Amino acid sequence: MKKILVPCDFSDAAVQAFKFAVEIATQSRGEILLLHVIELPVMHDTVLMPTLSFEESFIKDMAVNAEKNFSKMKEKWAKSGPKVISFIEYGPTAHAIKNFIKDKKIDLVVMGTKGASGVKEFLVGSNTEKIVRMSPVPVFAVKKSAKASSIKNIAFPNTLEDSAEQDELILGVKALQNFFKAKLHVVYINTPANFKRDSVTHQQLNAFAKRFMLKDYTLNVYNATDQEMGITDFIHENGIDMIAMGTHGRRGLNHFMSGSVAEDMVNHINCPIWTLVEK
Repeated sequence: MKKILVPCDFSDAAVQAFKFAVEIATQSRGEILLLHVIELPVMHDTVLMPTLSFEESFIKDMAVNAEKNFSKMKEKWAKSGPKVISFIEYGPTAHAIKNFIKDKKIDLVVMGTKGASGVKEFLVGSNTEKIVRMSPVPVFAVKKSAKASSIKNIAFPNTLEDSAEQDELILGVKALQNFFKAKLHVVYINTPANFKRDSVTHQQLNAFAKRFMLKDYTLNVYNATDQEMGITDFIHENGIDMIAMGTHGRRGLNHFMSGSVAEDMVNHINCPIWTLVEK
C-alpha cells in the first residue's frame, strides 16, 4: 500500500476517505495521490463561440477551486503526515479514475461513497460502485468517519468455492489482517437459494482455514434469507469494524441480471469495505 489513490469531489464522504487514507499511508510509509475529475460538458456543432468561451472560463474556475480545496485538505488533515500529491483530470469520472490507476501504477484506491438507493441505484449507481466493479487493484469504500487504528475485527464473507480465483483474494485478505493486526471472522451466509447443512459447512470452513493457514480467526455460519441481509446482520451482531470481500466485476447484461453483493454492500453499509475483483 505504497501508492494510494483518493478520488476526491470534496464531499464529506471524500474527506473521510482522505483522512482514512492518511492513516494507512502513515503506517505503510506510502504516498497519497489526490485526484479530482472535472467532467466536461457535451459540446454540439451548433454551440456558438461565446458559449464555448463561457465553458472554458467555467472549467478553468473549477480547476482553480479544486486546487484551493486540495490545499485546505492537505493543511488540515495531512500537514505532518505522508506525502500528498494532487491531480486534476478531465472526462467521465469512472473512466478517468480507471485510467489513472493504470497510468500511475496505483496499489490501493480509498474512495468515499454517498451510497445510492432505489431507482437511482438501479439505473445509475455510484462512481464508487463502478470503480469497485472495474478496478484492477483493491478498493476501500468509506462512507462515514472511520479510524484505521480502530479496526480490530474484519468480516470475510466467503462462498467457500474451491477455485484458483480465490487464491489472490485470500492472500490480499491475509495481508490486510496483518496490516491492521485484526481478528478475521470468516462467515458463510446460508440462504434458502444456496442451502447447506451446518455440519457440511463447518467441515468446509475448517478445511478452508487449514488450506490457507489462517491465524487469529473465527469460523461462522449465518442463516439469512439473502446474502446482503445476512452480512449486514452478522456485522451488527459481532462488532465488525470492516468488511473484506471479493467481487466478480460483472458488466453489461451479466451485471444487470446478476448484480454484485459487494457493490450492494458498498451502497448500504456504513463501515469501511475492502474489495478485490476476482479475475
